[in-house]
Amino acid sequence: MPSNKQAREAAQRRLQRQLERREQLARKRHRNLLAALSVIAVLAVVGAIFAITSVAGGDDDDVAAAPSTSAAPTSEAPATSAAAAPSTNADGTVTCTFTADDSGTSAGTPAPDVPGTGTAAVTMATSAGDIGLSLDQANAPCAAASFVHLAQTGFFNGTPCHRETASEGLKVLQCGDPTGTGTGGPGYSFPTQVTGGETYGRGTLAMANAGAGTDGSQFFLVYADSQLPPDYTVFGTIDEAGLGVLDAIAAKGIEGGATDGAPAEPVTLTAVTVQQ
Repeated sequence: MPSNKQAREAAQRRLQRQLERREQLARKRHRNLLAALSVIAVLAVVGAIFAITSVAGGDDDDVAAAPSTSAAPTSEAPATSAAAAPSTNADGTVTCTFTADDSGTSAGTPAPDVPGTGTAAVTMATSAGDIGLSLDQANAPCAAASFVHLAQTGFFNGTPCHRETASEGLKVLQCGDPTGTGTGGPGYSFPTQVTGGETYGRGTLAMANAGAGTDGSQFFLVYADSQLPPDYTVFGTIDEAGLGVLDAIAAKGIEGGATDGAPAEPVTLTAVTVQQ
């Protein structure tokens, strides 16, 4: 039979083991709590990132639902970075930056100082009929001046309107490429001028591009309201008679019955005249 001393020592050993087990359990609970808090923190960060990404990407989702930029009016010109907005001079002119490149048929570069107010009237004679244009020198002075320069040098004469679209949300006739391939340009480019509020309703005249800062000679005429991101310089309007010509072109369809391609009946710009 154990003595009292042995009994006390055994009891102390049991108590010590109990205390050690309690301490181990406490440490384990502490570790589990830290792990749980870490998981919660990670989930919170992931949730915040998802929320931020969802908000920031909302516009991209909208654009993806509309005609994509690959389906929108484009020109395969060499990409350049967009320059700052043109500066206005004391005499009311605007200084534009026209940068020479190897985009195609060289038409020389326009003079940098261009009209910054009013409009310019243009008649675009085509194989399908005359299309009257009003160029907006106040809101898109560089695009308007470039168009006038190309018209006055005869750059557009004899060139095809190489592309027509008739898909839901994109109804345009695209012209201005002397090669008729969608890859040609005037041998220079200039910055895209947009505010972010551009819309492309029936009667809009706008520049095609291959990205910001690559405006050149290619342009598109909107014959029915089109849903496009505000990435294309709007530089004028089309008169009612011209819209009638565009309607007649659209009624004849697109080669092969497609919704994007060359017009079923070829359209050629025969002369583009600026009214002085």
